[in-house]
Amino acid sequence: MTYTKTLGAALLASVALASSAFACEITFRSSDTHPDGYPTVAAVDAMGDMLEERSDGRLCIEVFHSAQLGEEKDTIEQTQFGVIDMNRVSLGPFNNIIEETQVPSLPYIFRSVDHMHKVMDGPIGQQILDAFSAHDLVGLAFYDGGSRSFYNSEKPINSMADLAGMKFRVMQSDMFVDMVAALGANATPMPYGEVYSSIQTGVIDGAENNWPSYDSSGHFEVAKYYTLDQHLIVPEVLVMSKSSFDKLSAEDQEMVRQAAKDSVPLMRELWNAREKESEAKVREAGVEIVTDIDKTPFIEAMKPVYQKYVTSDKLKKMVEDIQATE
Repeated sequence: MTYTKTLGAALLASVALASSAFACEITFRSSDTHPDGYPTVAAVDAMGDMLEERSDGRLCIEVFHSAQLGEEKDTIEQTQFGVIDMNRVSLGPFNNIIEETQVPSLPYIFRSVDHMHKVMDGPIGQQILDAFSAHDLVGLAFYDGGSRSFYNSEKPINSMADLAGMKFRVMQSDMFVDMVAALGANATPMPYGEVYSSIQTGVIDGAENNWPSYDSSGHFEVAKYYTLDQHLIVPEVLVMSKSSFDKLSAEDQEMVRQAAKDSVPLMRELWNAREKESEAKVREAGVEIVTDIDKTPFIEAMKPVYQKYVTSDKLKKMVEDIQATE
């Protein structure tokens, strides 16, 4: 009897799910390189639930996680062409496309995660989102990317001198290549999915990332030295193809924008929980973590990077405004 009831409930649920999917007039394909359950993936899933409810089932989102639609650089182009409708990407790969994204990607531009939130939730963040429209994209919202630090397979890094000559993977961004070079190391731009095997085989010595990515990627298994220099606090961005967005009514466009905005607090909550969980897991695995490090020489070394990338009056003003934000 119990089995029959359970089976009946399962069948009803399947029919309801199928009916819901069938009822969607538009299903947006959304890309993410992170695995299922990762905070950014869960946030876009939640955004999809909001959209489906608010549109009475007309608008839905299907999230393709784990780089199913390609690595970030490739999916950006697909989103610009409208092949992909939505995309969650770090700001780094946009640095060579949209100059405004270079400012929040600058090393040590943010004093803390709270400082980053204050900036990106305000007029500066909106100015950056607006800049996507000139590149066939619609900027919807900023998600957290945590603070990024160096990890490697060779030795603990206690000072800038320890970085000399080491090879680190960076995102495919000229700025991040120059950042690593300014610290005396060698940068190797490569897709995220190739990092594990590259460290394992000695192609590179390490990489740089946040706690959840260091954990979920398994990089801590092959790079057991992690130094919390926190050189970057780069936001993630959720964008939409302008061609997909322009097909929507003004009412639906506003619904999409609001659902994206409403997904941000959930993402941050999930991120904080995931960050603590990942840190505990990594520490338990016996990774050697360097926390007591003087960041002053690192910050001083970034002056040439700022001089190279902060060239226009517009970008200089943005840097000044960020630094002046309490």
